[in-house]
Amino acid sequence: MQKIDNDEFLRRLYGVVKKLTVISNTQGQRFKKEWYQYLGQVNPKPHLIRTIEVNKEKFFNDINYRISVLNDIRLAFEDTFHSIKSLLYTLYHIYFNDSSLFKKDFSEKDQNILKYLVAVKILGDLVQYNKMDHETVPLKYNILARNYTMLKLTEQKTMDILERMKKVNIKLTKSEVETLLDEIIQDGFIIKKKKNNLNYYSLAKELELSDEGKIKYNQSLRSIIEWPTGIWRSLFNVRELNLTIADDKKRADILNKILSKAAIQGYAASHYVFSNLIKYYESLKK
Repeated sequence: MQKIDNDEFLRRLYGVVKKLTVISNTQGQRFKKEWYQYLGQVNPKPHLIRTIEVNKEKFFNDINYRISVLNDIRLAFEDTFHSIKSLLYTLYHIYFNDSSLFKKDFSEKDQNILKYLVAVKILGDLVQYNKMDHETVPLKYNILARNYTMLKLTEQKTMDILERMKKVNIKLTKSEVETLLDEIIQDGFIIKKKKNNLNYYSLAKELELSDEGKIKYNQSLRSIIEWPTGIWRSLFNVRELNLTIADDKKRADILNKILSKAAIQGYAASHYVFSNLIKYYESLKK
């Protein structure tokens, strides 16, 4: 890997900061707009992403200002996580939970499908988010979200499903998961067969809304349901900071250790990089 000096690193850091500022501000405004167009009717107070500003000259020349901007981005990362959580909480604990808006816009059959479909579209895509938050969405929807693709392809044993849930830090007993799977069977989305004293599960039918339900979903929910995956993949990507600093000073080793984490995409790595860059620049002041 090519080594760069500290001045070049600062230029590249500013480039990443500017990129993340644009993504955060743009996607934050999109989330706010999409929310108030529909879900604002059931929850007028979502968790919104703070607006970030960065002045290039001050970022390069004022270490206190640089630390402040890096901290704003770290907090915007956290806002994004909580915005997704507030979306899921509002859907599963307010909107889907007997709200008049939900009942008015979707038939009873589509209501049942939509609760699973949303989990598949959000939790099914965001494995890392699911590892961090598996309390907001009721477990039966999470189970189908995590196993939907495999259930479509081939029959799954109880232990296959248990192991897949462990990968997102959800630990259940065999009895607990089979009780939840029975609930999904009652809802009509999977079927169970017994072979050699073992339970095997497969998909009974795909999560397809009615033609009328699809039209309403596209008009009301689709954009905001797709928003978490879009912002997660764009905002939590700081791979441009996977750099090596050429410096004989001990601090370069610390900085290079921080920057090595930038090679990994996702919330945890991005948050780690910015949290520790803040500490790094704080240490330079002493």
